[in-house]
Amino acid sequence: MASVNRHFLELQRTYLFTEIARKVKAYQKANPGRRVISLGIGDVTRPLVPAVIAALHKAVEEMGHAATFHGYGPEQGYPFLREAIAAYDYTAHGLDVSSDEIFISDGAKSDLGNFQELFSQDSVVAVMDPVYPVYVDSNVMAGRAGEYQNARWQRLVYLPCTRENAFVPDFPETRPDIIYICSPNNPTGMALSRHALQEWVDYARHHGCVILYDSAYEAFITDQGIPHSIYEIEGAREVAVEFRSFSKTAGFTGLRCAYTVVPRDVTAVDGKGGRVPLRELWNRRQTTKYNGCPYIVQRAAESVYTPEGRVQVMADVEACHENARRIVDALQQMGLTVFGGVNAPYLWVATPHGMTSWEFFDLLLARAALVCTPGAGFGVAGEGFVRLTAFGTPDDTEEALQRLATVTL
Repeated sequence: MASVNRHFLELQRTYLFTEIARKVKAYQKANPGRRVISLGIGDVTRPLVPAVIAALHKAVEEMGHAATFHGYGPEQGYPFLREAIAAYDYTAHGLDVSSDEIFISDGAKSDLGNFQELFSQDSVVAVMDPVYPVYVDSNVMAGRAGEYQNARWQRLVYLPCTRENAFVPDFPETRPDIIYICSPNNPTGMALSRHALQEWVDYARHHGCVILYDSAYEAFITDQGIPHSIYEIEGAREVAVEFRSFSKTAGFTGLRCAYTVVPRDVTAVDGKGGRVPLRELWNRRQTTKYNGCPYIVQRAAESVYTPEGRVQVMADVEACHENARRIVDALQQMGLTVFGGVNAPYLWVATPHGMTSWEFFDLLLARAALVCTPGAGFGVAGEGFVRLTAFGTPDDTEEALQRLATVTL
């Protein structure tokens, strides 16, 4: 008789954003005349820029003619997009990344969830806390997490990011095999300095770890001392795999396109006394289980690297920064402590008067029909905070701030 993978049964009963949606739905049912504004879930709200729309139209037209029709594409991604990424995101900045080390996909979330398949089940995994849920849940599904006790998984190594350590994780007492690092960070909105990231790369090289580096929000970096890529750090090509996405940078949450960089130099032990390049294993995994991102979507992503595409996309990024500045100012005027919002589209807000993060969520929803994301949903170290995002429209952001001003804390 068929039986399920028991590790799926070990997952927590509800996904964070599913629980938020349930609460919002209940509120809307009880208050049908009240419009809810979300400052919580990080979806984009601005339409695709003209350069992307033009590229989509052109690619769709190509698909209607036999001479320019595209069926199955290369699982690694079309050369035109891989070469554009290599040239603009790496070579132009003096970084050693070649196009055949780049793999196009339908999302960084998918790649971050899938890349763990390359590692043995007994690998020790370290995650920042608070943490984006996919890092944890995908390893639970794979059987690496152990028992769930006191809101933490027994076999995972947690790297607390708190006010006390300026949201820069300290090195763990237990040496991990795999280290997930997100910078700029979701959910805290904070980013690792060049010095801090160099220390983590040095740690990984010394201890034989692999860093899975989520850099999905690099386009939002404004501080000169914050690296956009981990490959700006000496030695990173030996130990780091980088994940990037067009979702927030270019508004592709509905189109789905991202890429993962797996340098030839990154290896892991094969259990037979040797080492194997992870690039070859990832390529084998993708050719077996993935048929590639659609041609029209990859043409759209390519347009982001044109001169007009860059100007248009960065205008959207700046609009997000302006929203963040306005939200930070309003929250600080309310007497709240706010982190982030400078190098990332996320703001990490300390809850007032000792409230839990879910209590503050309920308060904002009940009194102002505003949605935030409770920090406790991102891990133990997230308790006492909520995450806000700056992806809303200017009008919605203005109305949200007006509602916030009426909330008595």
